[in-house]
Amino acid sequence: MKSLKKFLSSKSYVRIPLVLTETNHFEIVAKINGVSGRFILDTGASNTCVGMDKIDFFKMISEVSDIKAAGAGATEMETLVSSKNKIRIGDWKKGKQKIVLFDLIHVNEALTSHNSLPVDGIIGGDVLKKGKAVIDYDKKCLFLKNK
Repeated sequence: MKSLKKFLSSKSYVRIPLVLTETNHFEIVAKINGVSGRFILDTGASNTCVGMDKIDFFKMISEVSDIKAAGAGATEMETLVSSKNKIRIGDWKKGKQKIVLFDLIHVNEALTSHNSLPVDGIIGGDVLKKGKAVIDYDKKCLFLKNK
């Protein structure tokens, strides 16, 4: 039987390494609008998110949103939304990506209290679904399908 890596490669998937943190999260490097950042891979997050303090850093244009964010012990957080962003993870890329912006202080405080570095955002289920994601937990890598 073919290895998972070879099988997915034959189906136009790209392999992206993941880093397992002290908090047992997978961390990934991604580029948004050409700017590199650190992100948590979160299969339970419905949307890809970036901290509000990173709007200018990632060259994002934001608008008011009716979406209320919740997670990591916080609920009903105000958000903004940014549309038409370019996202690149390894050799996988997508244009016109909507990204939710909210205050990630509670997330980063939880990470740093467990000796992990803070992150710029969260790669959520929306991107994972678009990329037809396959996660190899044993080999600590993510596979995303190119067109």
